[in-house]
Amino acid sequence: MHDDRSITEHRLRRVLRERIKPAVHSHPVPLTVERWDAPGEPVPAAEGLAAAYGPCAVGDPWGPAWGTTWFKVTGTVPAEWAGRTVEAVLDLGFDRMMPGFQCEGLVHRADGGEVKALNPYNDWVRVSDRAEGGERVEWYVEAASNPVLVDHAVTYEGDRQTSGDQPLYRLARMDLTVFEGEVWELVQDLEVLHDLMTQLDVQDARRYAVLRAVDAALDAVDLADVPGTASAARARLAGVLASPAHASAHRISAVGHAHIDSAWLWPLRETVRKVSRTASNMVHLMDGHPEFVFAMSQAQQLDWIKTHRPELFERIKKKIADGQFVPVGGMWVESDTNMVGGEAMARQFLYGKKFLLDEFGIETHNVWLPDSFGYTAAMPQIVKLAGAKWFLTQKISWSQVNKFPHHTFWWEGIDGTRVFTHFPPVDTYNSDLGGAQLAHAARNYQEKGRGSRSLVPFGWGDGGGGPTREHLARAARQRDLEGSPRVEIERPDAFFEKAHAEYEDAPVWAGELYLELHRGTYTSQAKTKQGNRRGESLLREAELWAATAAVRVAGYAYPYEDLERIWKTVLLHQFHDILPGSSIAWVHREARETYRAVREELTAITLAAQTALAGEGAVELVFNCAPHTRNGVPAGGADRPAAAGEPVTVEERHGGGYVLANGRLLVEVDGRGLIVSAYDLEADRESLAPGTAANLLQIHPDFPNMWDAWDIDAFYRNNVTDLVALDAMEVAGSGPEAVTVRVTRSFGNSTAVLSVTLRAGAKTVDIVTDVEWHETEKFLKAAFPLDVKAERTASETQFGHVYRATHTNTSWEAAKFEICAHRWIHAEEPGWGVALLNDSTYGHDVTRDVRADGGQTTTVRLSLLRAPRYPDPETDQGSHTLRFSLAPGAGIGDAVREGHWLNLPERTLTGAGPVAPLVTVDDDAVVVEAVKLAEDRGGDVIVRLYESRGGRATATLAAGFELTGAVESDLLERPLAGTAVGDPGADGRVPLTLRPFQIVTLRLRRA
Repeated sequence: MHDDRSITEHRLRRVLRERIKPAVHSHPVPLTVERWDAPGEPVPAAEGLAAAYGPCAVGDPWGPAWGTTWFKVTGTVPAEWAGRTVEAVLDLGFDRMMPGFQCEGLVHRADGGEVKALNPYNDWVRVSDRAEGGERVEWYVEAASNPVLVDHAVTYEGDRQTSGDQPLYRLARMDLTVFEGEVWELVQDLEVLHDLMTQLDVQDARRYAVLRAVDAALDAVDLADVPGTASAARARLAGVLASPAHASAHRISAVGHAHIDSAWLWPLRETVRKVSRTASNMVHLMDGHPEFVFAMSQAQQLDWIKTHRPELFERIKKKIADGQFVPVGGMWVESDTNMVGGEAMARQFLYGKKFLLDEFGIETHNVWLPDSFGYTAAMPQIVKLAGAKWFLTQKISWSQVNKFPHHTFWWEGIDGTRVFTHFPPVDTYNSDLGGAQLAHAARNYQEKGRGSRSLVPFGWGDGGGGPTREHLARAARQRDLEGSPRVEIERPDAFFEKAHAEYEDAPVWAGELYLELHRGTYTSQAKTKQGNRRGESLLREAELWAATAAVRVAGYAYPYEDLERIWKTVLLHQFHDILPGSSIAWVHREARETYRAVREELTAITLAAQTALAGEGAVELVFNCAPHTRNGVPAGGADRPAAAGEPVTVEERHGGGYVLANGRLLVEVDGRGLIVSAYDLEADRESLAPGTAANLLQIHPDFPNMWDAWDIDAFYRNNVTDLVALDAMEVAGSGPEAVTVRVTRSFGNSTAVLSVTLRAGAKTVDIVTDVEWHETEKFLKAAFPLDVKAERTASETQFGHVYRATHTNTSWEAAKFEICAHRWIHAEEPGWGVALLNDSTYGHDVTRDVRADGGQTTTVRLSLLRAPRYPDPETDQGSHTLRFSLAPGAGIGDAVREGHWLNLPERTLTGAGPVAPLVTVDDDAVVVEAVKLAEDRGGDVIVRLYESRGGRATATLAAGFELTGAVESDLLERPLAGTAVGDPGADGRVPLTLRPFQIVTLRLRRA
């Protein structure tokens, strides 16, 4: 039996490859081809259609990296084909690897309308279902010669500025053909049965029934006349294809999908074209298959289609109304969730869902993030406040060490909110609906006996492409097929409703969904990460001061359009291959330019608002955007600066170096330029472990096993070099308000200048590290060994913090050898702790050791810079300025406050006098995250705040304007049936009661 099966499989593969598949398109007639090579960047379709075309022939080379060539193809359907189905086969030179990672094309009519897209598995265009003969064909193919960059080789092809100019492709085929429908159906029958046969148990009689039927079908095929014998062959397969599935068969909800990375191995401008190509094919497929459902997850991509392909957008709107084209996710893009700030995550949903509501009248209920690199524990509450109730991803199946124990479960966030969550057990978001993948989904499903169904996203993806007619054929044949899971194409919400109904008491997973892979994404492309953090901070400033000016200053106009446009730009760059640093050089070069423009524009908006608020005068005013009072200046207000506090002193240290003191801290910098003491004078407590040094730069080799920009493998720790060689050390600034010790070091081909500053009245040691970085495949860290016995650390995340163990008792803890924190990470033992703060660093690691004296050292390190060579061979090369601070004696509340202060520096202007805050809150545990005017432009003030310390809070919000009402709202600023907000008093004060980490959005109505 085994030999019979093997022989049949080999026979089937060869006959399919060499005889049956080539017979699908018969009687080829060459089309006439002309070409025009667009100079530079892509041009609008009208320009491409009107260009002067020159001669071209099949076999001609075309397309340097990132170029665009327009092909004009013309021909006439032969008269003798009357009554036949006619298709053109347009092969641009595809290499038959995955669509989206090589050349692609979009076919236009002469009037500019889209026909459909071309890729390796979708190279046909239907001319006529039933030709009359003599039809004239005239199409224009907008062909993109995107380079193949998926082999992890070091290449400079990832930026048009450094890519070559040699043609990458050769035109392979441009023919009119007869489409042999029965042969095509035979191919689908045989492929489904082959896959089914290989997945059935060797002892299963069904396996051998399929084998015998396949043998019989192949016997019926005349290899010299496949079209003439295809029906007879199919007849011999009809019986095994008609045998129904078992009653207990796993149920699969198949959802058409095309994961399109908004940037990755291609720039943003190419993604604009990718989404149009894919969406064009999806609408085309829907026209002939009313059962087909396709889910598209990123509002930004639909907005691109609206802007660049309005005709296609109108076709999509119709398919959305028909229920076939289904917007999902509700976010502006499929963003990273580890590093995105809290308010930015709220805006991902605000602007994503607002677009879908405004354009299509659709309220999405699911969050669709199949490919992001781990998921913050703050997400469940944000999802719920955005009006969604279901969450989907499959990325956690990529974890290297621990298999996640559930596929359907309740995910509980840091505040206790739960969201119903599904991980498709098919373990891919690009399923081909083949028997192997469906069998894997059924075997892998971990809810057996409690649940019976899972979701499968199917279609070519990452670079786009989407489902094909072959995918739909597989779904149809496996709808009710013995030995296979039952497959039904349906909308995602239909799956979630059914899954929730049958498994309402699903298990609970509390905390973050940590991906045990791609840990390097917390650090790669430091300038992109810095641009994101500063963009988020500047947007907070601009909105706060603009809202305050709009309420207080007659004639000041709130810049609604500008702020929304800038927000969407920042949100786009939070896509899960941009912010994580895993895109090509082109993407990050443009990101640096974009963030520079964002900074300039937001600075101008802020200055204009502050100038309007300050008025005319010569009084020095300090504007404090941070959510806590700072040096006597109220949060969200402006006033004269307060006295700095006890003066800072500096003296030479015995044995070399310097001693700095300000009455609160005493800091020693030794002769090597390292911090060897950070003494908390108020607590009479040393911060640093005995015999250790802090602000110690350390460098490691960094050559992960596979995904260069993405991964850090644990073995990097096996080799470390402490960077202690000293080029120079000096007191660079000395005065009563601050003292700075500047240290210069050289290492490899790089230099670092570390400026250690103690300020008057401060409880932090501030460090500015200027690095001229010219290493490759190296990893730079800054170490702070703390004299703290910490069983866990707290890391800031969106609207709160998450605790992680410092031990490695289990494989789950050991796998978190690199972690993400936002503005701070905190280590403490009962009664005393230390915070490490930063202005743009996300990657950290924490280790602990027992010393000879019996004490325990908890070492916290910031991950500063990496230098992977793929996909950007020049990652992080150049100049960087990184700021971080050590805060001895800090509690969680101190870390929250100091983290905001570091990221939201004061601004000084001259004016008439103090500026009172627009809103104030009387409990420092309650942090105001955003102050803005309402999206509906009715003039209401929106205030978003949260409990920041992980405990209950009772507070009062006071409005600095005449208040007529206060309503708790969701993230889309719609009324919410909440309980956190009491009725405002006549004095404009609003009582608040918050549970731990609760987010509250208030809509304050103005008189």
